Amino acid sequence: MPKDILSVIQANMNTFSKGQKLIARFILDSYDKAAFMTASRLGKTVNVSESTVVRFAAELGYDGYPAMQKALQEMIRNKLTSIQRIEVSNDRIGNQDILSMVMQSDMEKIRLSLEEVDREQFRQAVEAIVSARRIYILGVRSATALASFLGFYFNLIFENVVLMHTTSVSEVFEQMLHIGPKDVIIGISFPRYSARTVKAMRFARDRGARVVAITDSETSPLASIATHTLMAKSDMASFVDSLVAPLSLVNALIVAIGRRKNSDLSRTFGQLEQIWSEYQVYENPESDPGMA
Repeated sequence: MPKDILSVIQANMNTFSKGQKLIARFILDSYDKAAFMTASRLGKTVNVSESTVVRFAAELGYDGYPAMQKALQEMIRNKLTSIQRIEVSNDRIGNQDILSMVMQSDMEKIRLSLEEVDREQFRQAVEAIVSARRIYILGVRSATALASFLGFYFNLIFENVVLMHTTSVSEVFEQMLHIGPKDVIIGISFPRYSARTVKAMRFARDRGARVVAITDSETSPLASIATHTLMAKSDMASFVDSLVAPLSLVNALIVAIGRRKNSDLSRTFGQLEQIWSEYQVYENPESDPGMA
């Protein structure tokens, strides 16, 4: 099935029934909204039955409406502007309770990610990271939070971590000047994908480094570059990127590597506890006057 579903619809317009043409025209004109509608809602919007919508998906060669809907979503997610995101999410949320809707959506993304994550890719990524000479971590814009979280814990586990801070494209390559075949770069990006991250990962791959991508789908531009791809579902809640499932995946990666470095990690945290205590890094509950 071609990735560009709109081209398929346009090319087959003359073969559709009257009802299917109504669906087709709506998708061509408002694909950003259609991608997040149920079959029932799409049918009501264009005044056709839900079964007509389902048959339309089959006519295009999909194994059901959800498959067609997924194709639409994957096609548009990297193209939506922030304003379009707000419009689409307002339409999706409607009069629902926002707190429940967003948190339930996040839980669903974690469930789907758990079902679809490739365990062998995960294992291979762990092996590559543990055996690397240097570990580079890159995430920009909203993915900066994930990169910082990963970098914080990796710096406790390893002595060879480079958490890349970037304000320009040239700065990215300057920090990667010495990257080579014994190194690993972990690139993190979700729609809308960062061109800076893609370029950096391509540079690292061309230098012979192992490339680990943390992204959302096989159609992500990071996936085609990566040696190992770890996928987690993301979603948009208005202009906000929902990165709950990616954070859970990052957390699992940290724990898996911590298990591999268990003895070293025990010594490291033994030293850290002494430092934290000596320099009073954390509040001591026993010294709290309110607890006397």
